[in-house]
Amino acid sequence: MSLVSEEFPDEVPLRAEEITIPADVTPERVPTHIVDYSEAEQSDEQLYQEISKANVICIVYSVNNKKSIEKVTSHWIPLINDRTDKDSRVPLILVGNKSDLVEHSSMETILPIMNQYQDIETCVECSAKNLKNISELFYYAQKAVLHPTGPLYCPEEKELKPSCIKSLTRIFKVSDLDNDGILNDNELNFFQRTCFNTPLAPQALEDVKNVVRRNMADGVQDNGLSLKGFLFLHTLFIQRGRHETTWTVLRRFGYDDDLELTQEYLFPMIKMPPDCTTELNHNAYLFLQSVFDKHDKDRDCALSPEEVKDLFKVFPYMPWGPDVNHTVCTNEQGWITYQGYLSQWTLTTYLDVQRSLEYLGYLGYSIIYEQESQAAAITVTRNKRIDLQKKQTQRSVFRCNVLGGRGSGKSAFLQAFLGKNLQGQRRIRDDHKSFYAISTTYVYGQEKYLLLHEVMPDFDFLSEADLACDVVCLVYDVNNPGSFEYCAKVYKQYFIDSKTPCVVIAAKSDLHEVRQHHSLSPHEFCRKHKLHPPQPFTCSTAEAPSKDIYTRLTTMAMYPHARLRCMCASNRCTYCLCQNLLKLELLRSIKAQLRRVLFNRHMAQADLKNSTFWLRASVGATVFAVLGFAMYRALLKQR
Repeated sequence: MSLVSEEFPDEVPLRAEEITIPADVTPERVPTHIVDYSEAEQSDEQLYQEISKANVICIVYSVNNKKSIEKVTSHWIPLINDRTDKDSRVPLILVGNKSDLVEHSSMETILPIMNQYQDIETCVECSAKNLKNISELFYYAQKAVLHPTGPLYCPEEKELKPSCIKSLTRIFKVSDLDNDGILNDNELNFFQRTCFNTPLAPQALEDVKNVVRRNMADGVQDNGLSLKGFLFLHTLFIQRGRHETTWTVLRRFGYDDDLELTQEYLFPMIKMPPDCTTELNHNAYLFLQSVFDKHDKDRDCALSPEEVKDLFKVFPYMPWGPDVNHTVCTNEQGWITYQGYLSQWTLTTYLDVQRSLEYLGYLGYSIIYEQESQAAAITVTRNKRIDLQKKQTQRSVFRCNVLGGRGSGKSAFLQAFLGKNLQGQRRIRDDHKSFYAISTTYVYGQEKYLLLHEVMPDFDFLSEADLACDVVCLVYDVNNPGSFEYCAKVYKQYFIDSKTPCVVIAAKSDLHEVRQHHSLSPHEFCRKHKLHPPQPFTCSTAEAPSKDIYTRLTTMAMYPHARLRCMCASNRCTYCLCQNLLKLELLRSIKAQLRRVLFNRHMAQADLKNSTFWLRASVGATVFAVLGFAMYRALLKQR
């Protein structure tokens, strides 16, 4: 009553009316609903109902009444604890009223009680009669709800709780942009600006580091703040009653009151119309490249198992299993390359965009790139029907479903795309096998991702996911007379009237070709249904298998309307001529150097100054321009 009227009433009722303080008059800008309780007027059941609804409870005692103080521990705290779950205890504020009647403080008596019960946030001595500390009392009550001590700090041990250390450690690693284990001045200023919208002045920055130096030997290293120093600062904030500082940091990085990342932070809303796909945009790839660079300690353009573990330390679990090493490109040691790393992210975004958003959230994409959410990293492609109508596409990822009977060579076809020959594939453990393979191909000079998906051979039931793709591969074993039968049935059942391009792959072409049991031979079947002739394929080679077939599949996925007759044996069609030009040693050399310049930060600056390189690049650009014009005219003629 004193808070609202700002004066002490002549007659104090047994129970005050319920009061709501509007948000615009409180320091924390939140509305506060105050409910009074009187033993004389209300029942225990009414008290229990109010306790269950309360966010914070103020226990009022009289500083001049010893029995009133004793009742805090003998009655009120046990009663409240009995009515609340141990894991979701309500913060308590002890309020010593009538401080105007005594000259001494009750804090000596109250401090042992505060140490005994960790649910007690603070104690405030006040006087309702002369309005002393009345507004402060409700400020601390609000603060106890918005910035509670319980989840952060253990007063008995005088140290941060494990869950708080875990959360702050993730925040430190996300903010450590160069991954050297130290927050330098630039990183500290970025952190300060991100959390508090203002940078630290140089002197203030030095003062902070000096405080850490005086209290912790290894808190400052190489003039930067170490993880130990970072944790010490937050311990100091809490010990000095500045819980709001730590909570501001935690909430900026997506944490809730239980120190768990919120669903809103991890899974922002993203509209996904039907028949559209999801891809990472340019900024997302730049961010992922920076993450790769800061964890590629040995600068070998690949992530060792230790480097992968270090990268995912900001995750609550390991998101990539051993199958990833057989889903994307790896080096000779079996480590995921830079291209393989980006391919895996592309695959996750295409197949499960919510999972990709979650992963980007753990890495702090929206914070580092100062976006509203990680949904800003996603591009939703337009409807595939519009692409077909306009006869052009802006997509970068194309899906090829690979179907065939058991033992036809589907898995080998996927692994060959990653550069593994038959000998290398035999070393893959059964529990590490993957049903996906993704890598890049180049179509008319454009880099595109081709995603291969091995569909389990269940002819009686193929789901919509098994049928939804940009191009279909029907694989049969040339050495197995019953292998093509499955391909023929699947095509006639599901794809004969489909607009999805289909390609028949004659796998294991290094073996003796036998007559198939189907009524038509594979060549006759393809001719009858106006398909390209069966494409011979083998991965039983000494070197890495050829990737020509994968380039052709990507081309068919990009231009399903063009009906390019590019799989002939004459090698004289427009497509083949263009591909032959693109395979010229000069262009391949130029493309290799350009890729290193654009996508590999580890290339020496001296290469950029090499006059021979720029001469070859100029010639290559000219050839590409002429080639592009020729292809354009050829495609117009076909239409």
